Amino acid sequence: MNESVEPSESVFSQDDLVADRAQVRSWLDRIPLGNPQQKAEDAAWLERARKLLQEKNAVLVAHYYTDPAIQALAEESGGYVADSLEMARFGSETNAPILVVAGVRFMGETAKILNPEKTVLMPTLEATCSLDIGCPADQFAAFCARYPEHRKVVYANTSVAVKAMSDWVVTSAIAVDVVEHLLAEGEKVLWAPDKHLGRYIREKAGATEEEFVIWDGACIVHEEFKSRALEDMRHLYPDAAVLAHPESPLSVLRLADVVGSTTQIIRAAVERPEQRFIVATDQGIVYKLQQQAPDKEFIMAPTSGEGATCRSCANCPWMGMNNMKNLYDSLQSGDNEILVDPALGKQALVPLQRMLDFRAQR
Repeated sequence: MNESVEPSESVFSQDDLVADRAQVRSWLDRIPLGNPQQKAEDAAWLERARKLLQEKNAVLVAHYYTDPAIQALAEESGGYVADSLEMARFGSETNAPILVVAGVRFMGETAKILNPEKTVLMPTLEATCSLDIGCPADQFAAFCARYPEHRKVVYANTSVAVKAMSDWVVTSAIAVDVVEHLLAEGEKVLWAPDKHLGRYIREKAGATEEEFVIWDGACIVHEEFKSRALEDMRHLYPDAAVLAHPESPLSVLRLADVVGSTTQIIRAAVERPEQRFIVATDQGIVYKLQQQAPDKEFIMAPTSGEGATCRSCANCPWMGMNNMKNLYDSLQSGDNEILVDPALGKQALVPLQRMLDFRAQR
């Protein structure tokens, strides 16, 4: 296959409203570089963290992209490893008064929105997301004002303020279904913030550019996957199936055998007959893939190599800020608590609950 060319007119691109890439880069520059001694230090803090979770009657919920040691601790201590929404839902189902969320900030905020009565802690409050910071609430409000007739559908990877302005909050697993539902009702859709996921949704739903407008944002990890390099890898491993997250560029997704959320990627690896898979998402997912399909081989899809954001190279630098020591420190001190304005939280809960109700009916 040839490299697919994505339409340049497919996202809203006026200078006053597009995602601020310089702002994203400024956040990247604040991330400390990896410490070679970190894993040894994490091992030393592991037992302390495990004991403190029990003493505090706290539950650790971790995202698939966090360090394998943190994922293992979550499972071993009675917590949970999942995608962002399932992390928050698990928090609602547990009786524990304290939730420790290992992931990035919007995940902690979502957990707090769904569990306002609980204490929600994070190992660090500096762990954010390029999609979140690339969609500032004031610019999103101005974007929405340009399209007053469109229903506002936003990805879970957004701030509380952006969620509160929206009609729907969705995850990648259900985004296409929600948009197809809205289009069938004659609605137009405004999508934010991930342009690659937006292009994928629009193509799957068969929407026109006028019916489905897209904010210009991207995940710094998934944007690095390139179709030409993936094609070359498929030639090297012709027996491998390609599993891709829909935050990847559309040209990459068109080469994939399965496009899905983190949970859907794991399920596909377990259920499909292939013994080898090329995986286009954050490499943190390999822990769960190997756990669920131990007899299968997983190869990370190639990224763009040296480039503007290749500090990630299929590994989110913000997810990497979660480690065993700062997890312990946060739980010990009670610092790094997620606080959400109650009124704003109630507003943000409405579009979240709308998605949950929609999913329950399907």
